[in-house]
Amino acid sequence: MNTVATSAEVAAPRTPHIETKLPHVGTTIFTVMSALAAERNAVNLGQGFPDFDCDPQLLQAVTDAMAAGHNQYPPMPGVPALRQAVADKIESLYGHRYDPASEITITAGATQAIITAILAVVRPGDEVIVLEPCYDSYAPNIELAGGSIVRVPLTAGSFRPDFDRIAAALSPRTRAIIINTPHNPSATIWAAAEMRRLEELLAPTEVLVISDEVYEHMVYAPARHESAARLRNLAARSFIVSSFGKTYHVTGWKVGYVAAPAALMAEFRKVHQFNVFTVNTPMQHALARFMSDPAPYQDLPAFYQRKRDLFAEGLRKTRLRLLPSEGSYFQCVDISAVSDLGEAAFCQWLTTEVGVAAIPLSAFYADGFDQRVVRFCFAKKDETLQAALGRLAQL
Repeated sequence: MNTVATSAEVAAPRTPHIETKLPHVGTTIFTVMSALAAERNAVNLGQGFPDFDCDPQLLQAVTDAMAAGHNQYPPMPGVPALRQAVADKIESLYGHRYDPASEITITAGATQAIITAILAVVRPGDEVIVLEPCYDSYAPNIELAGGSIVRVPLTAGSFRPDFDRIAAALSPRTRAIIINTPHNPSATIWAAAEMRRLEELLAPTEVLVISDEVYEHMVYAPARHESAARLRNLAARSFIVSSFGKTYHVTGWKVGYVAAPAALMAEFRKVHQFNVFTVNTPMQHALARFMSDPAPYQDLPAFYQRKRDLFAEGLRKTRLRLLPSEGSYFQCVDISAVSDLGEAAFCQWLTTEVGVAAIPLSAFYADGFDQRVVRFCFAKKDETLQAALGRLAQL
């Protein structure tokens, strides 16, 4: 029997058109530079992750947790033993006690923690202050929440907060400010006086703080990390975000945490339970067990300071000018004496012709502000750093 195809059957399938929620977002510079590094067999000092293994005891703790049957859903806010360990650590380091039952939540990494905090408190029409250069997830997170991004530049060259400009940016619509110390990408840290200035500036307002402290254990002598938890009035308005992945060299595990007053955490958990619900169970049990010994995070500053100094010693033999690296595992350099190229073009050239990948700081500014500075990551094996330095010696 002959049948006649309908027009719907003949027509090619059509995907409905949608308006993008993130019109300014494309492929990140980290993906681009890592792909180019792989293509050119370059030493990748661009993307910020270690190329060495974590402590074998931590891996064994995961295996033991799986063998012990910790393979089903944990409580939504996180395994109680891990929340307790986090609360104990914060109190011992910064003198502020958080209730592990109501004020600590384990997250699927710091990036999820940040977007969850923003979605919990930012509503359409709210303004959120970001300090540029800044980590690339902040602005898209604010856009997804329907908020307006208010960009305030850090002081060019020094990357210090400019409190006059921050004060000028505050308005009745300001819902939050995002701060980051130690800072990615500049490797600067906020001093105690700067944290007190922020506390004083916000005291008469209802502005919240999202304090990105994922590199808290990478602050180099004689400085110390100035957490928002150290200041009572600042802690009362802050979501404090940190990362087990950064601290224990397991970035692929994607486990972090947030500390906040109970009223803020209640709102945070309302969003958390519906965007990830909870975080993988055996890693949480392993981290709780591993944190019973504080030595791994206590020893981390000296571990990375040695790598920083090794890398800096090699860079000083080039025409690159080193900027201070006070915290994090990044080293920024001024390229002005080496090349007339802009940052992005220089990083392309460096990867292709010299065989070392770096990241342009212009990628951390919405307007691509180019100050002739690029960022290297020194969270690498010594032999990786030496290989990169051998190639960079020609500069």
